Amino acid sequence: MRLVTFASGKTTRIGVLDKTGERIVDLARAGVATDMTALIALGKKGLAAARAALKKPPKGTVVALNKVRLLAPFPRPRRNILCVGKNYHDHVAELNRSGFDGAASAAVPEYPIVFTKATTAVIGPGATIPAHLDPTSSVDYEGELVVVIGPGGRNIKKADAYKHVYGYTIANDVTSRTQQQRYGQWFLGKSLDGFCPMGPWLVTADEMGDVTQIGLVTRVNGEVRQKAKVSGLIFDIPTLIEAISLGRTLEAGDLIATGTPAGVGLGFKPPKFLNKGDVVTITFDRIGTLENKVG
Repeated sequence: MRLVTFASGKTTRIGVLDKTGERIVDLARAGVATDMTALIALGKKGLAAARAALKKPPKGTVVALNKVRLLAPFPRPRRNILCVGKNYHDHVAELNRSGFDGAASAAVPEYPIVFTKATTAVIGPGATIPAHLDPTSSVDYEGELVVVIGPGGRNIKKADAYKHVYGYTIANDVTSRTQQQRYGQWFLGKSLDGFCPMGPWLVTADEMGDVTQIGLVTRVNGEVRQKAKVSGLIFDIPTLIEAISLGRTLEAGDLIATGTPAGVGLGFKPPKFLNKGDVVTITFDRIGTLENKVG
């Protein structure tokens, strides 16, 4: 299923997109759940109720997609987005060539590098990326697959990791490269307001098949900048879940952005940072396309 969060009038609601992609069944009006995290917390019971509503929508629950505004699946996540740095070999190589990190940190990491983005960074599909908030004019893009945690847990083993995955969505890990480098850590340069476009929806894990075989393409103004498969991750999804949950509890609705491949603006000579009016489009097989204009 493709689960969405949308604005209808002054209210924010959740729903499930039908097969035509033109209509939404309002899961709040159907009495299933009022927000995405609450739906995920219901587990299999919530999924079954959503499927039943999609199959036979209760009266008054169907709304046309073109009559509402799609938001990020989690307009304001309950906790910071967990993000993984340097998780594609080719991206590590381009950072090395750029001299961005310096020789001391140029090697492929031995263990996952994890940082977070503030919840206030999240915006939805079609929203404007507020690049003007970065006074250094070094705004960059990073197309990433996001894992949505379903059943939470601590000390999750790799063999059990996919049992804890509810579904997937797309994020653009927008970054101020100058601030990222200046402060010697990644949170500040990646957590400016509006620097985490997300969406357009959440696709449940049962419809994804082998997630390692899906591909990503990032375009800026129609020019292909990034192209890779999830199989190219240095640390795969089970490894990330095991590492992040080691002594730490993952909760329903937690989000893990799994890293970006080569082709970011920093990797070009000279760098191709984002400018006002640019359009960034990130497409993942079996999920869809996240598109945002730069302002």
